[in-house]
Amino acid sequence: MEDLWSRLSFQPVVDGDFEAMLALRIDAMRPSLERVGRFDLARSRERLMQGFVPPYMQHILLDGERIGFVTLKPEDHDALRLDHLYLRSGFHGQGIGAWVLQWAVGQARVRGLDVRLTALKLSDANRFYLRHGFVCEGEEGVDVHYRWRARESVS
Repeated sequence: MEDLWSRLSFQPVVDGDFEAMLALRIDAMRPSLERVGRFDLARSRERLMQGFVPPYMQHILLDGERIGFVTLKPEDHDALRLDHLYLRSGFHGQGIGAWVLQWAVGQARVRGLDVRLTALKLSDANRFYLRHGFVCEGEEGVDVHYRWRARESVS
């Protein structure tokens, strides 16, 4: 995995990246959204547009190729919000998401902040976040809310 991680990097997102990122989000989310009966192209566009804040977004690159993206932005006074952690089909289960989470948790730890995120019910992401130290804080509709607590983490 260390070899893979050495091939990963981030690239800042710019305004003109929206359409390519939307296509990637649809590719990543479609199976989970279909499982809960919520897939809709227009809604996918709207959801990404609402959370499209380039200063807090990074493309995830493998050997210089864009394979995903992530958003990590301030939320309240005590946390960062991890949004839009998406990887293109075929790149799951390789440790790339773990690399991104390590980066996000590192950013939060340096600031003494927690990390909050929301995952879709019936998504494989739920097991992933639990495995990486996030705790379920509740459910709402088709969403599951998680939190990683800086005060409870071990360096």
